[in-house]
Amino acid sequence: MRNSQPSKEIMAQLRAGCVIPAHPLALTAGGKFDERHQAALTRYYCHAGAGGVAVGVHTTQFAIREPRHGLFRPVIELASRVVDDYVDASGRPIIKVGGICGRTPQAVKEARALRDAGYHVGLLSLSALGKEPIAKVILHCKVIAQQIPLMGFYLQPAVGGRLLPVEFWRKFAAIENVVGIKIAPFNRYQTFDVLRGVAESGRADEIALYTGNDDNIVMDLLTSYRIAVNKKLVRLRFVGGLLGHWACWTRQAVKLHHECQRIVEHGGDAPAEMLTRANEVTDSNAAFFDSANAFKGCIAGIHYVLKRQGLMRSRRCLDPTELLSPGQRAEIERVYAAYPHLNDDAFVAKHIDEWLNA
Repeated sequence: MRNSQPSKEIMAQLRAGCVIPAHPLALTAGGKFDERHQAALTRYYCHAGAGGVAVGVHTTQFAIREPRHGLFRPVIELASRVVDDYVDASGRPIIKVGGICGRTPQAVKEARALRDAGYHVGLLSLSALGKEPIAKVILHCKVIAQQIPLMGFYLQPAVGGRLLPVEFWRKFAAIENVVGIKIAPFNRYQTFDVLRGVAESGRADEIALYTGNDDNIVMDLLTSYRIAVNKKLVRLRFVGGLLGHWACWTRQAVKLHHECQRIVEHGGDAPAEMLTRANEVTDSNAAFFDSANAFKGCIAGIHYVLKRQGLMRSRRCLDPTELLSPGQRAEIERVYAAYPHLNDDAFVAKHIDEWLNA
């Protein structure tokens, strides 16, 4: 039975565009789930002005699904409760996005769990179907879409994704219960493949495009696309971002997103300052995500910043060998010093006690 669509308010926010941080996992130094700091992180994202949170995704660590950890339901349910408390108190809607992984039986189970926990959209990873033909992958997507509205996910091959041609995205975008796509191949050619597929699907007005290209965040948000389909121009743009990068320095990310939206709405050329800012954000991401070491320290880097701010007690990951790469700490400190206008340390310091003690 098809899951009902999110409310008009949630759909309007998704299509208008917003900041959606990919939610990390807070652990104690001993590797136990740290519910207090996990809840504080969710409150931080809400109070920072994020329009949504994405939970159970790569930044949350896929290993939460492993039976030995048993954290998938506790993590998604805690985030959902904290978001609901914020929405009840503030009246401001927050989109709850939940990650969905695995082959069809597992993905169906996760989609149902997210739906039951009150999530609005499922972010569908296709990594488990890496060698399957396109027709079988599309069938998988249609089955999951019967459980919960879907946001597609083009994940870069360097961290477990697969190449997906225009044909796939055209067919995927045509699925009725697809409401958005996170585009994160870190590649201009592959990014355009998704945009072209959406344009050719006939559903461009119904699908919200979110950047996950951490190497091109600002430029994605500023760029408009014109794609010819049957001798007509279809106009597309990224309305927001769903990003691990935005799991820290989130308050400034919200301000940056608003600036980009104003520039696009007013038309004309992007100010030179924003092009400079784009490079500063990309340089910061290189440090957080450890691009120098093929992204090996991407989660640990985000943890380092959040622990530095007091939002996490430990940088510990479920895999205790998942650590900062050599030189990564120095790189993060370098971008902290180089771009003080990009961090939100003062905002966090002002509110952290209330987030930890709510």
